[in-house]
Amino acid sequence: MGRYCIRVATGASLFAGSHNRVRLWLVGAHGETKLELELRPVRGQEEEFEHDVPDDLGPLQFVKLRKHHSLVDDAWFCDRITVQGPGAGEEAAFPCYSWVQGEGVLCLPEGTGGGSGGRCGAWGTADEARLAGDNALDVFQKHREKELKERHQIYCWATWKEGLPLTIAAGCEDDLPPNMRFQEEKRLDFEWTQKAGALEMFLKRVYTLLSSWNRLEDFDHIFWGQKSTLAEKVRQHWQEDEFFGYQFLNGANPMLLRRSTALPPRLVLPSGMEELRAQLERELQNGSLFEADFILLDGIPANVIQGEKQYLAAPLVMLKMDPHGKLLPMVIQEFHDGFISPSQLQPPSPSSPTPPLFLPSDPPLAWLLAKSWVRNSDFQLHQLQYHLLNTHLLAEVIAVATMRCLPGLHPVFKFLMPHIRYTMEINTRARTQLISDGGVFDKAVSTGGGGHVHLLRRAMAQLTYCSLCPPDDLAERGLLGTPGAHYAHDALRLWDITARYVERIVRLFYHGDDVVRGDPELQAWCREITEVGLCRAQDRGFPVSFQSQNQLCHFLTMCVFTCTAQHGAINKGQLEWYAWVPNAPCTMRMPPPTTKEDVTMATVMGSLPDVQKACLQMAITWHLGRHQPDMVPLGHHKEKYFSEAKAKAALNQFQTDLANLEREITARNEQLDLPYEYLKPSLTENSITI
Repeated sequence: MGRYCIRVATGASLFAGSHNRVRLWLVGAHGETKLELELRPVRGQEEEFEHDVPDDLGPLQFVKLRKHHSLVDDAWFCDRITVQGPGAGEEAAFPCYSWVQGEGVLCLPEGTGGGSGGRCGAWGTADEARLAGDNALDVFQKHREKELKERHQIYCWATWKEGLPLTIAAGCEDDLPPNMRFQEEKRLDFEWTQKAGALEMFLKRVYTLLSSWNRLEDFDHIFWGQKSTLAEKVRQHWQEDEFFGYQFLNGANPMLLRRSTALPPRLVLPSGMEELRAQLERELQNGSLFEADFILLDGIPANVIQGEKQYLAAPLVMLKMDPHGKLLPMVIQEFHDGFISPSQLQPPSPSSPTPPLFLPSDPPLAWLLAKSWVRNSDFQLHQLQYHLLNTHLLAEVIAVATMRCLPGLHPVFKFLMPHIRYTMEINTRARTQLISDGGVFDKAVSTGGGGHVHLLRRAMAQLTYCSLCPPDDLAERGLLGTPGAHYAHDALRLWDITARYVERIVRLFYHGDDVVRGDPELQAWCREITEVGLCRAQDRGFPVSFQSQNQLCHFLTMCVFTCTAQHGAINKGQLEWYAWVPNAPCTMRMPPPTTKEDVTMATVMGSLPDVQKACLQMAITWHLGRHQPDMVPLGHHKEKYFSEAKAKAALNQFQTDLANLEREITARNEQLDLPYEYLKPSLTENSITI
């Protein structure tokens, strides 16, 4: 006779408990026993039972669950089951972190790790991570094979648009697997803030019906409601050149700026501009010349909103860094319809019309409008290339491939699960509300109406593996060691801390390069990401196999960094830099100016978004950029996917390193007029959830 102590923990989210009865079995190497108890799980509680078993079960292999219901299938979110067997042996843990639905038997195998969920073999989750070759018992190998077979049926690929990364097959959020859905608190908050934003937008429209809309100050009529301290500074200083240049380093989109190694072939300086050319050459020789080239927008069709044509440009901006570390614009060249944009390989033809050139010495309104055009172009690339494609869609590929290729026993599955939380649902909602036909982009953004898809395809063709890794990307852009480049500094520090954490975990389970090469599930996961999800991206540097520990560590670091820090750096700035609409207009309603003297305040206001589009921009960027109430900070997930002592120590060290970086950033920010907080670990979310 042996006594077993069983503890069953239920999730704390709304509706995690269940009124249905749950029965349990213990399965060991020598037999199994059905426990004579009936559990009715209570939200947020851990219930403990003791049970005497007449026979020796041997080492535990599985806990089986079956939920019974009479009239209503009341789903139950099971966090974790632990079992203490007879004697002083170690407690066996069976993590679940999954919804239990229907009346099928749910098997939680000892020795797996995870939170995927399934029916007796399809939802593997338990304690110690195992590679495919580690399964001494055939029962575990059969379990992982059955699990992946069923996951392939649950998690299917779909094509949203040709030429773009594949997505999860779900027409709307209700089509997603239950374990990929928002928890109830998240869903209620998301949908409530949508309604609150719509109400605020309506009130602003009503308020402005009796107000003028012909001066920049009239944007104050809608600049109330949810906004931050930095957003107020943007309103006060957005017209300043220093503020304009600063945003290329530390604003919502710090990904485009690069140090010049030569004057761009695309820069067309007409006769009479010899002094400007000499100034540019001097800055180039000093290593203080920078550029931001929006050539990706060249030729992208512009939106038509309610019968009104919108406009796009593909400007080129040259900037210099002065001795005080301030990044200041020197010249803006506007390329748009009617002007041929020279390629990077061919110099402009002498017979080609010269694109308009704008200088800080120009009439103030002409220079301001030129900068507004740059900010509009930056809005497009930021939202579509660097935000949607390079973080959201990439993270979704990682998430779907993980669910399809890595069983719950696999250590990489356990490692990645906290970093793909909610990603499938937020992306599905984006495809049905933001970038869908008739969505927000079509209603208010100059690349809407199909231009956004063209732009995404171009960006996809340029997406390289190196561009997703800050040490490579910042070196290629010449920004290493640049004064005042806080994004660059913090990104490198976070990448390094993440890489050390990854290495500690990887070396626990892969004791040599041959173990990496010999892991069929890991290799299948790699191929699934590069060849399937990213549509054969090996020609852009993405691996199709892992040949060493170092190669695996680098790839996993990229995955985690993309799903956490990089998304935080790109997403959070919307709330502050886009709330004052003239600083980052979502659309432009008049073509770029061709002459400087004719630019008036009427030209500026006629170009910037009208009240309706401005209100929509403010509402959406607040909704997407605000702090999430259920936010999980980087490295602080509550789910215990690993139970190995060394894996726990690796996570603890990761948290310690993040806390040290937090103190460094806080101390630096105290000395800055504009604190840079987008990569503060405590503000960096553990996955892409918004």
